[in-house]
Amino acid sequence: MYLSKRESMASDNMRVYLVFKRGADIILSILALIILSPVFLCVLCVDRFGENKGAVFYKQVRVGLHGKRFKIIKFRSMIVNAESKLRLMPDLYERYKENNYKLPDGEDPRVTGFGRFLRKTSIDEIPQFINILKGEMSLIGPRPVVSEELAEYGKRKSELLSVKPGAMGYWQASGRSNIGYPERCDVELYYVEHQSLVFDIQIFWQIL
Repeated sequence: MYLSKRESMASDNMRVYLVFKRGADIILSILALIILSPVFLCVLCVDRFGENKGAVFYKQVRVGLHGKRFKIIKFRSMIVNAESKLRLMPDLYERYKENNYKLPDGEDPRVTGFGRFLRKTSIDEIPQFINILKGEMSLIGPRPVVSEELAEYGKRKSELLSVKPGAMGYWQASGRSNIGYPERCDVELYYVEHQSLVFDIQIFWQIL
């Protein structure tokens, strides 16, 4: 079946947009990693010589483009083996699921003192520029979800997974943690349906 002229133009515009977006992701992530390299050094020193010694990075499996799994990278803000320890605390794990797959600030016993600072300042998110450079994420897009969260999207899972997840997105710009499921699904899928260069710039400046 032949595409109409309008459909063909829309397809070409989307290809140009995606190529431009990937180029911008590469350039911005390289610049960010260079400029923010002193932050990596400071966090490394705290993790090596502080009271909660352990790995600098925390990696968690998320679901990316077309359902491909990848490990999102953050600065570690919790005790070592925090994820496995959470599953050993049934009551806490249920609260975690009921609260949109996270625990409220100040109510997670696994978060370290230094970790609370990293989270409050969003410094813990900086290593995601590595994911962006690798092509697993984009600067702007729906936030990558854990496998359990996919169930929230029901029959619309494929729509969410049709675009690359982002370090920043429309959900964050619209209220972030104040918007839980199922409303979050509508917000994330709105971006999927309306993604464009102009929309990406609007989201970027709104978050900043």
